[in-house]
Amino acid sequence: MSDYRGIIFDLDGTLLSSLEDIADCANLALEQMGFPAQPLEKYRYFVGDGVALLIQRILPEEVRGDEKIRAELLARYSREYGENEGWAQKTAPYPGIPELLDAIDRKGLKKAVFSNKPANCTELCVSRLLSPWTFDEVVGQKDGVIPKKPDPAGARIILERWKMSPEEVLYVGDTSTDMKTAQNAGLFSIGVTWGFRPEEELAANGAKRIVHHPMEIAELF
Repeated sequence: MSDYRGIIFDLDGTLLSSLEDIADCANLALEQMGFPAQPLEKYRYFVGDGVALLIQRILPEEVRGDEKIRAELLARYSREYGENEGWAQKTAPYPGIPELLDAIDRKGLKKAVFSNKPANCTELCVSRLLSPWTFDEVVGQKDGVIPKKPDPAGARIILERWKMSPEEVLYVGDTSTDMKTAQNAGLFSIGVTWGFRPEEELAANGAKRIVHHPMEIAELF
């Protein structure tokens, strides 16, 4: 396993503990429209598949099909999370992530972020909240350009830019979507248990290795 030359990370639930900020902004948007807020723990399953599905999932079932309501809620959430910097209130790297990123840099491996967050928000979160480290690639979801995971297109773009084969790159994430992404791209998948989903979900969706602390990943390289 010492032949790995690069690592691709999911962002939310893997590098950054961001659930509270996402929930706070989404609940504020819901309340602005007269809808009930959702419990924090439910957001563990609302997130992970892109912002459009997040918005659909948090709405009351009877209005989820209303495109106008979804569009307004998305606009309000985007304003609270993005323009009003709701993403930067409580979000921070998980314990052990700084040490892992330092170890990767000492080893000289390339590192990237591949997230289902919109591309501009992904880039902003990485540049501000992970500023001590330089990521070789930061890829977020972009309609018509980078499809949502588990589509492996974003991962393949990273591999192409690095001129690496899938066998040379690790993929680290915290959800079934991440494990499927790794499988679809031919990458060795590492499921982390400190994120948003339980260990059972990672195992059931093909995680090649499950870790409970970031520095366990360093043992692979």
